[in-house]
Amino acid sequence: MPILKLIEWSQPMRDIIVTKYPMGRNTINNKSRLTVREGQAAVFSTKGQMADVFMPGFYTLDTNSIPILSRLMGWKFGFKDPFISEVFFVNTTQFTNQKWGTSNPIILNDSQYGAIQVRSFGTYAFRVHDPYVFLRELSGTCASYEAKEITDYLRSKLIMGITNALGQSGLSILEMAQNMMELGKTVKVTLDEYFKDLGLELTRFIFENFSLPDELNAALKENTALNMKRQSMDVRMQMAQMEALKAAAANPGAGATMGPMMGMGMGFGMGNMMGGMMGNMMPGMQQGMGMPNQMGMPNQGAAPNPAAGVAAGAAAGARFCPECGTQSTGGRFCMNCGRQLP
Repeated sequence: MPILKLIEWSQPMRDIIVTKYPMGRNTINNKSRLTVREGQAAVFSTKGQMADVFMPGFYTLDTNSIPILSRLMGWKFGFKDPFISEVFFVNTTQFTNQKWGTSNPIILNDSQYGAIQVRSFGTYAFRVHDPYVFLRELSGTCASYEAKEITDYLRSKLIMGITNALGQSGLSILEMAQNMMELGKTVKVTLDEYFKDLGLELTRFIFENFSLPDELNAALKENTALNMKRQSMDVRMQMAQMEALKAAAANPGAGATMGPMMGMGMGFGMGNMMGGMMGNMMPGMQQGMGMPNQMGMPNQGAAPNPAAGVAAGAAAGARFCPECGTQSTGGRFCMNCGRQLP
């Protein structure tokens, strides 16, 4: 039987994960060589069992380089006779731009809108992390195993991880749209262990968009339109105020008109304040002058004849209320009883 001197796989493996080397009737002996290129791994198999794994490099096949195969073949003193073995080349590069999407909506409890149905889609990337585990768990001894043969299976597991990540996030639908990158990292962490059990690694996971029911989309659009109108109205009011101030600054007459009006307002306020102060001071003044109080009873120390006091005050130039005898402070009305003074 012919002896295979060099084992290598030089053909591209773009969409192929595993390909079986065509051994035919060729045999392997202790002078055979193995070349494994970057992005590849070679796995030997005999008697239906996976044996030694070779990562990128150049190897001479002997008892030391294939210890598992030597044990399976029962070589106690090394192999001297040629033997037949199956060799699988595994593509360890990344399989990028793999599409995923939720065929059925995911029901979530939104903090603002309650129970809602959400659809989402995006991309992911994966690669073979452990060729031995991958051959044992998935491809087996198939002559060729393409990426499309596993993507449907992986997609179902991705949806499971997505549902768990979205449900545990506690984010509203609007917050999810703002945190898609963080959610993608959460899904990746959730599924890392599962992919590892298959000999794979989830290298990247991306949310591209969320899709909402039509009625919720309509409500969001209406809310957005109302907010835009409210903001536009606020801007218009601010602009109108600015224009009014500019017009007042450019028109001196308007400023002259506003000045007296402001002065009048301040005058009214000061007058009210002074009136209150005088009203509080008046009872003390009445007691000191011996005038009658509001009950008509003479104060302590009051003169026995109020008319004489009024007359004496009038002779001195002071004005008194003819009704209650309160001395005037200069106004036209009595500060105590409100009667018009002469």
